[in-house]
Amino acid sequence: MQQIAILYEDNHLIAINKKSGEISQGDKTGDSPLGDTVKHYLKEKYKKPGNVYLGVVHRLDRPVSGVILFAKTGKAATRMSNKLRDREIQKTYWAVVKNKPPEIEATITHYLIKNEKLNKSFAYKQEKQNTKIAKLHYKLIASINNYYLLEIKPETGRHHQIRVQIAAIGCPIKGDIKYGFDRTNTDGSIHLHARQIEFMHPVKNDPVSIFADPPNDIIWNAFAESMKVNMR
Repeated sequence: MQQIAILYEDNHLIAINKKSGEISQGDKTGDSPLGDTVKHYLKEKYKKPGNVYLGVVHRLDRPVSGVILFAKTGKAATRMSNKLRDREIQKTYWAVVKNKPPEIEATITHYLIKNEKLNKSFAYKQEKQNTKIAKLHYKLIASINNYYLLEIKPETGRHHQIRVQIAAIGCPIKGDIKYGFDRTNTDGSIHLHARQIEFMHPVKNDPVSIFADPPNDIIWNAFAESMKVNMR
């Protein structure tokens, strides 16, 4: 069975550190989704007969790594879905980009439109027909050689939002050729990582904060060394 890195688990929720390349749920590729692996883990651990319930609380793009949350009960799934809708779940991402952003820290707003055929979003500074507003806050937290590390907190949840908005200010994410980086990463990943998720527990009503360590690669490790923090 495929190994999963469990970050948090109780009777209601389970959080996984998703690897780049894994898909959150089934898609047209037919590849086995991470959710199926988690279901198998739960079935084995708790000796559950029949089907195992698992609700997908939110998704991460296939080339993105980091913390992803699933619900183990229908009640938790509904309540977490409501929290997501009401923007009561705070997500923090780290992104490695190749250009220094125009400001050290800023909130940026764009109007996005998704092209279904290309599976790509396009960003505009002004509202246009069929666009949706997208807003995020970023902060430059480290730099090494020709790369810069941004901490990003999205305020909205649009298709490819971080990727397209950061590219729109001249800072494409390393490996993300769809949004302007000049070459792919050898493993097909992009250097966008879901670092942290924070929320009030849907049943216990206690604050929950879950961190995910970045992948073990030369760039992430170099940033860890430069920041003098233990990221794994």
